Amino acid sequence: MEQPSQISVMLAVPDAPAAAEWYAEALGAVELWNLGSVIGLSVGGAPLFLGEPGNNIWNTPAATGAPTVRVEVFVDDPDAFVRRAVEAGADGSFDPVRDHAMPWGTHRQGSFLDPFGHLWFVGDRSPLEGV
Repeated sequence: MEQPSQISVMLAVPDAPAAAEWYAEALGAVELWNLGSVIGLSVGGAPLFLGEPGNNIWNTPAATGAPTVRVEVFVDDPDAFVRRAVEAGADGSFDPVRDHAMPWGTHRQGSFLDPFGHLWFVGDRSPLEGV
């Protein structure tokens, strides 16, 4: 079986342009392309897509009543990444950034809930070492 060159995620949002503005401010996202209701972004070189569900089979966390995806991000400084998101309006009270004892050693990770209901876990790059 051929291996994918890259996997990305599309987050369901009620207003893609407004969400793109928030992700640019909070996460430093850069717009790759914009079709109005579907927008391609890059966060630190990783692709992230936003889409308004419309009449599709998927929906936003607000419509389902719970997060519909858990986004995992690996960065050099998880504290700064989460702090920037919280300063822009994310809820960082769920799981603050802290050290976790893992089989590969200490892993620093925490989370936030963005204003669109998506749960983000942000950790250092330690699980990726040797990959």
